[in-house]
Amino acid sequence: MTAGDSSDRWADLGEFIRQQRNTARLSLRRLSEIAGISNPYLSQIERGLRKPSAEILQQIAKALRISAETLYVRAGILEDERRDDDVVRHILTDPYLVEEQRQVLVRIYLSFRRENGPCEAKLEEPRS
Repeated sequence: MTAGDSSDRWADLGEFIRQQRNTARLSLRRLSEIAGISNPYLSQIERGLRKPSAEILQQIAKALRISAETLYVRAGILEDERRDDDVVRHILTDPYLVEEQRQVLVRIYLSFRRENGPCEAKLEEPRS
Protein backbone atom coordinates (compact mmCIF):
# COMPACT_ATOMS: atom_id res chain seq x y z
CA MET A 1 0.00 0.00 0.00
CA THR A 2 1.38 3.40 -0.93
CA ALA A 3 1.15 6.56 1.14
CA GLY A 4 -1.61 7.77 -1.18
CA ASP A 5 -3.58 4.58 -0.63
CA SER A 6 -3.25 5.03 3.11
CA SER A 7 -4.52 8.62 3.12
CA ASP A 8 -7.37 7.58 0.79
CA ARG A 9 -8.26 4.80 3.21
CA TRP A 10 -8.52 7.25 6.14
CA ALA A 11 -10.55 9.71 4.05
CA ASP A 12 -12.91 6.88 2.99
CA LEU A 13 -13.20 5.67 6.58
CA GLY A 14 -13.92 9.20 7.79
CA GLU A 15 -16.56 9.73 5.13
CA PHE A 16 -18.20 6.41 6.05
CA ILE A 17 -18.29 7.40 9.73
CA ARG A 18 -19.78 10.79 8.79
CA GLN A 19 -22.47 9.07 6.69
CA GLN A 20 -23.31 6.70 9.53
CA ARG A 21 -23.47 9.63 11.97
CA ASN A 22 -25.80 11.53 9.66
CA THR A 23 -27.96 8.45 9.15
CA ALA A 24 -28.20 8.11 12.94
CA ARG A 25 -29.09 11.82 13.09
CA LEU A 26 -26.28 12.58 15.51
CA SER A 27 -24.29 15.78 15.61
CA LEU A 28 -20.53 15.52 15.67
CA ARG A 29 -20.58 16.77 19.25
CA ARG A 30 -23.19 14.21 20.34
CA LEU A 31 -21.36 11.28 18.72
CA SER A 32 -18.12 12.35 20.37
CA GLU A 33 -19.90 12.43 23.75
CA ILE A 34 -21.48 9.00 23.28
CA ALA A 35 -18.22 7.47 21.98
CA GLY A 36 -16.17 9.07 24.74
CA ILE A 37 -13.70 10.81 22.43
CA SER A 38 -13.02 14.49 21.92
CA ASN A 39 -15.00 16.48 19.39
CA PRO A 40 -11.85 17.78 17.59
CA TYR A 41 -10.39 14.25 17.39
CA LEU A 42 -13.61 12.85 15.91
CA SER A 43 -13.71 15.74 13.44
CA GLN A 44 -10.15 14.93 12.34
CA ILE A 45 -11.08 11.25 11.89
CA GLU A 46 -14.09 12.20 9.75
CA ARG A 47 -11.90 14.45 7.60
CA GLY A 48 -9.34 11.66 7.13
CA LEU A 49 -6.62 13.53 9.03
CA ARG A 50 -6.23 10.99 11.83
CA LYS A 51 -5.69 7.25 11.89
CA PRO A 52 -7.86 5.89 14.72
CA SER A 53 -6.86 2.82 16.71
CA ALA A 54 -8.98 -0.31 16.81
CA GLU A 55 -10.14 0.71 20.30
CA ILE A 56 -11.33 4.13 19.08
CA LEU A 57 -13.06 2.49 16.12
CA GLN A 58 -14.79 0.13 18.52
CA GLN A 59 -16.03 3.08 20.62
CA ILE A 60 -17.32 4.85 17.49
CA ALA A 61 -19.01 1.69 16.22
CA LYS A 62 -20.71 1.11 19.55
CA ALA A 63 -21.93 4.71 19.64
CA LEU A 64 -23.26 4.39 16.07
CA ARG A 65 -24.73 0.95 16.82
CA ILE A 66 -22.90 -0.68 13.95
CA SER A 67 -20.47 -3.58 13.83
CA ALA A 68 -16.90 -2.73 14.85
CA GLU A 69 -15.81 -5.20 12.17
CA THR A 70 -17.32 -2.93 9.54
CA LEU A 71 -15.01 -0.14 10.64
CA TYR A 72 -12.05 -2.53 11.02
CA VAL A 73 -12.46 -3.64 7.40
CA ARG A 74 -12.72 -0.05 6.19
CA ALA A 75 -9.61 0.85 8.23
CA GLY A 76 -7.67 -2.12 6.83
CA ILE A 77 -7.33 -3.88 10.18
CA LEU A 78 -9.34 -6.80 8.82
CA GLU A 79 -9.58 -7.79 5.18
CA ASP A 80 -13.14 -8.31 4.00
CA GLU A 81 -12.40 -11.77 2.54
CA ARG A 82 -11.22 -13.01 5.94
CA ARG A 83 -14.06 -11.76 8.11
CA ASP A 84 -14.53 -15.38 9.18
CA ASP A 85 -11.20 -15.40 11.02
CA ASP A 86 -12.82 -15.71 14.44
CA VAL A 87 -9.64 -15.66 16.51
CA VAL A 88 -8.42 -12.28 15.26
CA ARG A 89 -11.93 -10.85 15.28
CA HIS A 90 -12.45 -11.86 18.88
CA ILE A 91 -9.08 -10.47 19.93
CA LEU A 92 -9.77 -7.14 18.22
CA THR A 93 -13.22 -6.80 19.75
CA ASP A 94 -12.52 -8.08 23.26
CA PRO A 95 -13.60 -5.31 25.65
CA TYR A 96 -11.39 -6.69 28.43
CA LEU A 97 -8.14 -6.07 26.54
CA VAL A 98 -6.43 -2.76 26.00
CA GLU A 99 -5.24 -1.79 22.52
CA GLU A 100 -1.60 -2.76 23.13
CA GLN A 101 -2.64 -6.23 24.36
CA ARG A 102 -4.84 -6.74 21.29
CA GLN A 103 -1.98 -5.83 18.96
CA VAL A 104 0.48 -8.15 20.72
CA LEU A 105 -1.95 -11.08 20.70
CA VAL A 106 -2.75 -10.65 16.99
CA ARG A 107 0.97 -10.45 16.14
CA ILE A 108 1.71 -13.61 18.13
CA TYR A 109 -1.22 -15.48 16.59
CA LEU A 110 -0.27 -14.51 13.03
CA SER A 111 3.40 -15.38 13.64
CA PHE A 112 2.38 -18.86 14.83
CA ARG A 113 0.22 -19.28 11.72
CA ARG A 114 3.14 -18.30 9.46
CA GLU A 115 5.57 -20.53 11.40
CA ASN A 116 3.35 -23.61 11.24
CA GLY A 117 2.66 -23.64 7.54
CA PRO A 118 1.39 -21.66 4.62
CA CYS A 119 -0.59 -18.78 5.99
CA GLU A 120 -3.59 -17.87 3.92
CA ALA A 121 -4.44 -15.03 6.25
CA LYS A 122 -4.88 -11.76 4.48
CA LEU A 123 -4.99 -9.92 7.76
CA GLU A 124 -2.86 -6.87 8.22
CA GLU A 125 -0.94 -6.90 11.47
CA PRO A 126 -1.85 -4.00 13.74
CA ARG A 127 0.73 -1.25 13.77
CA SER A 128 2.11 0.33 16.88
